[in-house]
Parts: sequence; structure tokens; C-alpha cells
Amino acid sequence: MRVFNISPASQGIAETNTLPPQLPEPGFVWIACERPEFETLQAQIQATLQTLCGTQLVDLHVSDLLNQQLPSHYDYTSQYDMLVFRRLTTGRTEAGLVPSGETPPARVKRGGPPVLKHIDTSPVGFVVFDRVLLTVHPPDCAVRDAYALKLLNATNTESRASGVKLPASPADLMLRIVNHMVDGYLALRHELTRQLDHWQSALLSPAMRFNNWNSVLDARLGLHQLDEICEDQHAALQDWIDSIETWPDGASPGAQRERELLKIRSRDVLEHIERVVHHVRRMEQSAETAVQMHFSAQSHRTNDIMRTLTALTAIFLPLNLITGFFGMNFEFMPIIHTFSGFLWTVGLMALLVVVVVLVFWRKRYLARSGR
Repeated sequence: MRVFNISPASQGIAETNTLPPQLPEPGFVWIACERPEFETLQAQIQATLQTLCGTQLVDLHVSDLLNQQLPSHYDYTSQYDMLVFRRLTTGRTEAGLVPSGETPPARVKRGGPPVLKHIDTSPVGFVVFDRVLLTVHPPDCAVRDAYALKLLNATNTESRASGVKLPASPADLMLRIVNHMVDGYLALRHELTRQLDHWQSALLSPAMRFNNWNSVLDARLGLHQLDEICEDQHAALQDWIDSIETWPDGASPGAQRERELLKIRSRDVLEHIERVVHHVRRMEQSAETAVQMHFSAQSHRTNDIMRTLTALTAIFLPLNLITGFFGMNFEFMPIIHTFSGFLWTVGLMALLVVVVVLVFWRKRYLARSGR
């Protein structure tokens, strides 16, 4: 567990690993714990929230925070807001982590591009109070540690000189972490695009015989799953933005400006999610198009082969007719017992071959397909 006392006015951050007995003045508290810790220390965390915020988490929301398979969604009470957001990053999924002393389950062999095999979509829970942010992360969450490091670096002299500011409220901190999670997927899209381009090249290469259709199907299913996850993220954040509109107006100009900045940051995060959705759909469409082009190219090559075989059959058909005519077992046939008859027959057969080839070439039956 990592606990941060954040004071935006003084650009100060103090980190501890114990639950705070009281709220800092001024500022707010960020309690970041892993899901097993939250389950174990549930009673202590509920007591701390009762002390700091005057309320506890609803039992259904506690169950949502402990659920590893919960999709992204938003919910609220009169005292706090709760957002569950599935992260998109490379690594082991939370379901794949096995506690010590237990036997790991049998692995299911998966195909598709390697980056799709290792994308982790474990949920991260955010509970936003007025002056407390509680986040529940998967074990060994790189998102929490990376943003915590970024937050601590924001207090050094260089960051202050460059105008880097700390989050103004728990809601602002939540949006920054969500934005960091979404940007993490945007960094993955380059590797994913490169690997899918490799698949397309393999599908369209005329020199390769592609047989790995199970992997192609796994890749398409993986992209479809990412599309559904991103849609849930978009819907959850849109519900959060709609809830901000119902908040009462601030009593002071500073509070009103803080609310406007919160709306702007929320719309910016929503725009990033829309970019992710657009990119995933474009990759899914590209994979589908590559498969269709593969079958079209295969059909085109098959047509070329059949056209060539048909032309060769048509060229030799008159020759078969002539040899069949002179192969009949009649006693008397013209020019069959003369040397000149043999020469005339061979010359006629060669002339027929030349004429048929020229006719087919003129009609482009024997033309080479362009590459």
C-alpha cells in the first residue's frame, strides 16, 4: 500500500505506507493499494474512510472493486463517485498471477500476434471523495508505480520551474491516472500495427503458402475484444462527464475554474479513448480486408492457372484430331503410305499450332498477369 499526502498549493507530497489518521491541511490523500491488500485490509480501510470522509463504501461497490472480471463502468452515491477502468498494457493478466503455494492452472495456447497475447486488461478501481482518492490496482501494477514516480518528480526544482503542477483535487488526480493508462495503449499501437502489417504481407505474398489460419482468427478475436473494452471505457467516462454537469456551481471563482478545468481534462481523456477506439477498429478492418484480399488473390491465381491449362488444351486439340483421324484402322486412306504425306501432315500440325498460339496471344489468353 502506498499513501500520498498531496498539497497542491505548496507543491508538496509526503508518502507513507500506513493509513492516515487525519486529512492534511491543506490538500488531499491518495490511498493506492493492490486488490489482495484491499481485500485483506478492508476493515481498516473502511474505518479510515469513516474517519476521514464520514462514510464508508457500499458493500456492492466493495464487491465491484474486488471483481477481477468487471468491465469499465461508472457509479456514484451522494458521498462519492466510483469509476472502474480496465487498463490496457503489456504484462501478465491478474487472473494469470498465482499466489505462492498454489498450483498454476493449465495454460491455454493462444495464437495471433505476440503483443495480443500479453495485453493486460485488468480493472483498476477509483473511488473519489471530496478530499480522498482510493484506488485499487492489480498486483504489481506498473501504472500505479509509474504515475507515483511522475508525481514525486513533479515536486523537484526543475519541474517547478517548468510550470508542472500537482493535481488540484482527487477527481483531477483520477483523470490524470486514467489518461496515463490510455496513453500507455497509444504507445502499444506502433508495435501492434507493425505486427499486423507483417501478417498482411504474409497473407498477400504469392511465394508463401499461408496455413496459420488459427492465429489469424485469434488475432481478429483479440482485436474485437479490445474494441469492446474500449467501448466500455468510453461509456464509463462519458457517464462521469455527464455527472460533472450535475454538480452544483462553485461558491468562489476559484472553485468554478477548477470545475471547468476538470471538464476540459475529462473531455481530453475521452478524446484519447476515442482515438484508441478508432485505431482498434481500423486495425480490425485492416485484418479483415487482408483476409478478403488473400482469398481474392488466390482466386485470381487459380483463374490464371485454369486459363493457361485451357489454352494448352485448345492448342493440342487439333493435333489430337489429326492423329486420331490417321490412326483409324482402314485399309485404304489417302497419303498414309507416302513419305510426302508424313511431311505434309507434320507441317499442317505445326501450322495449326502457330495459328492457334497467335490467335490466343492476340486475344490475350496467354498474356502474363501484371505484378
